[in-house]
Amino acid sequence: MKRSEINSIITSSKQFFAEHHFLVPEWAFWSPEDWKGTYNRCFEIIDNRLGWDITDFGSGDFERTGLSLFTIRNGNWSKKDKLYCEKIMISGEDQETPLHFHWNKTEDIINRGGGNLALELFMATTDNKLSFEPVSVSIDGVATKVKAGELLILTPGKSICLKPRVYHRFYGQKGKVLIGEVSVVNDDANDNRFYETIGRFPEIIEDEKPVHLLVNDYEKYL
Repeated sequence: MKRSEINSIITSSKQFFAEHHFLVPEWAFWSPEDWKGTYNRCFEIIDNRLGWDITDFGSGDFERTGLSLFTIRNGNWSKKDKLYCEKIMISGEDQETPLHFHWNKTEDIINRGGGNLALELFMATTDNKLSFEPVSVSIDGVATKVKAGELLILTPGKSICLKPRVYHRFYGQKGKVLIGEVSVVNDDANDNRFYETIGRFPEIIEDEKPVHLLVNDYEKYL
């Protein structure tokens, strides 16, 4: 992805947050220069990879396959500090987050507003293929069984709890959707299992300076 594209996506994401009255921490708006010399105060943000995360999953086509994320809080398994995570995400209409599961993470996915959130679910087999058995989930606290691969629609305000080894893909329907996530600690380096081989973080072409740092920029810039 070009840095100019990422900058544009972040700008539109901030506007969408504002439209839905969703507020993020003040450091979400810091420039790269603002971060200099802050590690002693901001090590939790940097070490636990809080902040902006824009990805096309290696597709080269963000509008078709991609996701905008902002991690608000997150713990760290090795430090045994916070054992929870909260994210806010944006999925465009028909913009797919590819099929994947988490080895350890249980998460609630919440439609915070905008369009509908469409999901397709499969249980993983013992060899990590797709099972076609029904999937047991909790939707707003109500135990529910859904058919494997069945289109499941979360309208604004609805949520679903996904446990480890439940394959899921999702995308916006009838417009861009604001998605909340509340989970145990998030570990993108070790806890994601995508059904097809993809890139979790994009290769960035630096055609202009970053407006805000991404979580995968911290090591380079800080």
